[in-house]
Amino acid sequence: MATHVHPRPHRGATVSWPRWLIVGFISGFVSVLIFHQGAAELLHAIGLTARAPYSLHATAPFGIPQVWSLAFWGGVWGVILAAVFSRAEGERLIIGAAIFGAIFPTLVAWLVVAPLKGQPVAAGFAPLAMTIGPIVNAAWGLGVGIGLALFGARHADPMPA
Repeated sequence: MATHVHPRPHRGATVSWPRWLIVGFISGFVSVLIFHQGAAELLHAIGLTARAPYSLHATAPFGIPQVWSLAFWGGVWGVILAAVFSRAEGERLIIGAAIFGAIFPTLVAWLVVAPLKGQPVAAGFAPLAMTIGPIVNAAWGLGVGIGLALFGARHADPMPA
């Protein structure tokens, strides 16, 4: 089975698509646990949100603790982010990932997930409540960008076909 090698411009590093996407999932999963929930903890500690991070409350329909559900979906978003930023590297990757995180998962949470859960769209358009999502999701994106930058590229010559 041939592995597709994706050329990385500038530094000559290569990355296989399967590896890049797997690292995207793992980075997204871990980033929820460290960056996303860490930012949520800071916001909770300074009183900007009443929601405590690392919630073990069961989620519907399978009863999975909320933090593990968030981590799984963070992994799925990590794959999407990795696909979008497949040609970026270094600070472009990390900054782009943070901006991606602040915008896209937040919009989906506001416009798709919240209504499905019977919650108000866009945090009810309450300005303070609306700031939480972009902050914690930008922190998540930052973590994914760092993970992809550190572990996504394999610095070697492409394998012969």
